[in-house]
Amino acid sequence: MTRLPALDGIRVLDLSRILAGPWCTQNLADLGADVIKIERPRVGDDTRAWGPPFLKDGQGADTNESAYYLSANRNKRSVEADMATAEGAALIRELAAVSDILVENFKVGGLAKYGLDYASLQAINPRLIYCSVTGFGQDGPFARRPGYDFMIQGMGGLMSITGERDDLPGGGPQKAGVAVTDIVTGMYATVAILAALQERHRSGLGQHLDIALLDSHVALLANQNSNYFNSGVAPTRAGNAHQNVVPYQVFAASDGHLIVATGNESQYRAYCTAIGAAELGEDPRFVTNRLRVTNRDTLVALLAGIMRQGKRDDWIAKLEAVGVPCGPINDIAQAFAHPQVQARQLRRDLPHPAGGVAPVTASPLRFSATPVVYRRAPPLLGQHTEEVLREVLGKSPAAIAAFKAGNAR
Repeated sequence: MTRLPALDGIRVLDLSRILAGPWCTQNLADLGADVIKIERPRVGDDTRAWGPPFLKDGQGADTNESAYYLSANRNKRSVEADMATAEGAALIRELAAVSDILVENFKVGGLAKYGLDYASLQAINPRLIYCSVTGFGQDGPFARRPGYDFMIQGMGGLMSITGERDDLPGGGPQKAGVAVTDIVTGMYATVAILAALQERHRSGLGQHLDIALLDSHVALLANQNSNYFNSGVAPTRAGNAHQNVVPYQVFAASDGHLIVATGNESQYRAYCTAIGAAELGEDPRFVTNRLRVTNRDTLVALLAGIMRQGKRDDWIAKLEAVGVPCGPINDIAQAFAHPQVQARQLRRDLPHPAGGVAPVTASPLRFSATPVVYRRAPPLLGQHTEEVLREVLGKSPAAIAAFKAGNAR
């Protein structure tokens, strides 16, 4: 029996832009939801202009579709609607009335003046699940302030534990190499929406979801928060070492670097034997992880001296042979050339209306019966305006023309 995608039949009205909200709605679109992305006429999502690089057309020339925008908007339909006009706001309300989910990332209270806040839309669609993604949440002293990934990484503590130790060359605060706060917020928003959908099966009612970058970021710190709670001491930067496990870090070989991640005592002893230092596996200073953390500097100095004497790939082969987790440090091109990444088809090329193909990263969500379907490339600005007005709202050609005329003011 052929089964439909998991969220087939669910309609999402996407009023978000940049990354956190679009990441959430892309997840929902990958799962089969019909995601209608509302964009400002002539401008669209801010990230459309965040380049170079830009998508190439069929002749190899730059289009106006930025690589950044492409990363978070596949499987969606784009509608141009200016909520600052009466026509645009009215259209969005019409779409909200026939949608299951709405995702927005405007400032707290910013949509009320257009009649697009939760209270207004709940009145016309009590089943609507309305997800607000903001920097700081719907309440609290910072609620009305804008929030961006970079500033939240600093404010929320991540930069205090990311980067080289302060007493070593290159030490100091460092942000992550990708907007992890936006990404994890988008993932938490996805989880919240799916839970609200399940609850709606019981109650028949929607609800307002309040998802904040700061909240999500602080939750992301996981065991580092717990380290602080249980020690009373704020963790500090440890470079490429682990705060709680030794050895679990980068080592320099004679021709490069590799990661060694011993997660238990048997792996540690196997590692010591594989590098020709079995005695370190039985040394009373290092026989448990607790002791290894306590005597970290002494042990790491001994191990680092040994590791520098061998070649990276030789070490990896020896460690893999005895089941010790390890690996190289690849750049992104090397990562996509890796046979496991290729076997999992983590790059997909989707036909694009501008010509050529739009390369996108595959969803990591894998289902045995209802797999992710890559239906369409990230849309051109307003590509589906007429289609959505006709198919979803049943508007006539004359009504569509009238809307487009009024919406363009």
